[in-house]
Amino acid sequence: MVVVGGGVIGTSAAFHLAEAGVDVVLIERGSLGGGSTSKAAGGVRTQFSDVLNIEIAKRSLDAFRDFDRRPGWEIDLRQVGYLFVLTRPSDVEEFERSVALQNELGLDSRMLTGEETRALCPLLDGDDVLAGAFSPGDGHATPEGVVQGYAFAARAHGAHIRVGCEVMAIRVDDGGQITEVVTTDGVIRTDTVICAAGAWSRACGAMVGVELPVSPLRRQILFTEAIDGLPADLPMTIDFETSFYFHHEGPGLLMGMSDPGEIPGFSVETSDGWIPGLMDVVRRRAPRIADVGIRGGWAGLYEMTPDHNAIIGEAAGVSRFLYATGFSGHGFLQGPAVGEILRDMVLRRPAFVDVSPLSVERFDAAALRPEYNIV
Repeated sequence: MVVVGGGVIGTSAAFHLAEAGVDVVLIERGSLGGGSTSKAAGGVRTQFSDVLNIEIAKRSLDAFRDFDRRPGWEIDLRQVGYLFVLTRPSDVEEFERSVALQNELGLDSRMLTGEETRALCPLLDGDDVLAGAFSPGDGHATPEGVVQGYAFAARAHGAHIRVGCEVMAIRVDDGGQITEVVTTDGVIRTDTVICAAGAWSRACGAMVGVELPVSPLRRQILFTEAIDGLPADLPMTIDFETSFYFHHEGPGLLMGMSDPGEIPGFSVETSDGWIPGLMDVVRRRAPRIADVGIRGGWAGLYEMTPDHNAIIGEAAGVSRFLYATGFSGHGFLQGPAVGEILRDMVLRRPAFVDVSPLSVERFDAAALRPEYNIV
C-alpha cells in the first residue's frame, strides 16, 4: 500500500502498518517532515472540547511518553503543562465545561483562578486575567524527532520511504478500485492509498474524485534571544483570546500568534506585517518578553477545515482511498494515535475509538464537530 505524505501523520501510519506486517511505500515529494510538521510549535496537549479529540490526544500523549522505547527515538518531551489564559467570561464557561469532560475521561486538568494563573507563569501580566485552564501532563516535544523516529522504525520493519518523489496520479479502474500510483520515480501497483498530505490534501483527493475541504493557512513563529531566569518548568502558555502563545526554546522562547488578516494560500515566506499586532499583545500580556531581541523565525502551514476538526476516514466511492488530514493545527500532537487508527482501518479491525464522525461526509450531512479549544 502507499502512504502519500512524509509528515508526522504519514510516518506514523507507515510505522504502525509496517510493524503490523503490511508492505508499505511512503511517498514524500520533499524531505521528511519538510511540510507543516517541521514548522510546528511542538505543543502536546489533551485539553480539547471534543470527546474524540480528547481520546486521540490522550492516546498520543501515552505514545509520546513511551517514544524512547517504541519506536525508540529521543523527542525531547517536556511535560511542563499547558496553560490557557482566559480573559473573557464566555471562555471561562466553555473551558469549565471542557475541563469537566476531560476529568470524566480520566485527565487531571483543572481550572485556576486569575491569581493562580499568573503565579504559574511569572511572565504573565494583566488584571483582566479571569481564570486559567491547566493540564500538568501536557507540554511540548520536537516534531522533527518524532518524524525521524517513526521513519527509522518504519524502515526497520521493512517499509520503503521515497523522498524527493511526487505523486502525479492515482489510477482507478472502471469498478472504482485503485490500481496504481504514478510518481515521478515510476509506477507503484497498489489497491490501497492513504492521503496524509496535510495542506496539499485537496489535490491528492481530487486525483480520485474525493473532495477534501482542506485549506492552507500560513502561521508564523519567532524565537527570542536568551532570557535570564526563566523557570525550568515554564508551562506552554496560551492567551486564548488573542491566540498568543510561548514556550521554552533553548535559552529563550518560541512564540507565535494567529494573524486575523491572513489569507488562505500556500505561501511560507516570512513577513513582518503581523509583528506589530503580536507585539501589542506581548506588551500587554507578557511585557518582559517585549524587550527581548528576536533571533529568527519561520513560517509554516496549518491545514484548515470548516469546523477546525480533522478529517479521518475512507472514501465511499473509491476502494480503497483512506485519508487523515485537516487537523487545523493539531496534527503533530495527534499523530501517534492517528497512525494507529489508520493501521486498524487498513486491516479492517476495530480501532481504540470510533472516528466515523470525523469522516468527510459530515460536511454534506451538516454534522459539523466544531472544536472550541483551537490556537
